[in-house]
Amino acid sequence: MEEKEGSSSSSSKGATAAVHPAVAPLSFLLGTWRGEGEGGYPTINSFSYAEELHFSHSGKKPVIAYSQKTWKLSSGEPMHAESGFWLPQPDGTLEVVIAQSTGLVEVQGTYNAEEKEIKLQSELVGNASKVKEISRSFQLNDGKLSYVVEMATNVSSLEPHLKASLKKL
Repeated sequence: MEEKEGSSSSSSKGATAAVHPAVAPLSFLLGTWRGEGEGGYPTINSFSYAEELHFSHSGKKPVIAYSQKTWKLSSGEPMHAESGFWLPQPDGTLEVVIAQSTGLVEVQGTYNAEEKEIKLQSELVGNASKVKEISRSFQLNDGKLSYVVEMATNVSSLEPHLKASLKKL
């Protein structure tokens, strides 16, 4: 009985609390977030949407898996999806690779773990004929994860495109 208690205690702690040290500063992101947002751009009509973000981590490697999906508030019809990987670096940078359902690919990132703020600036936007630059800013305030996405195209400079506020489920 003593042996069972000791082994189950150590194995359950390891299974539930295992966060790679490189991921620890960003562990506040882990889990599923849901909320609503709004978008617009000089070349499109304004719109509202519902959104879900999911950040997961196995504990074994210094990487966070990321997935995002949005849908129309009125009908539930899917609008956009993307997924990728966030790799925190010891120098405070964040290597982020995102593939969007449109075929566009982004590589970006930096973060300030103490202020729970993440700023992603595209270093590369691939497979995009119009989009030239993307920036994303995430901030955790009062338990809500909010973000702003800005975008530049071949006809406009970096301008606000999306903003949302999400709660952890």
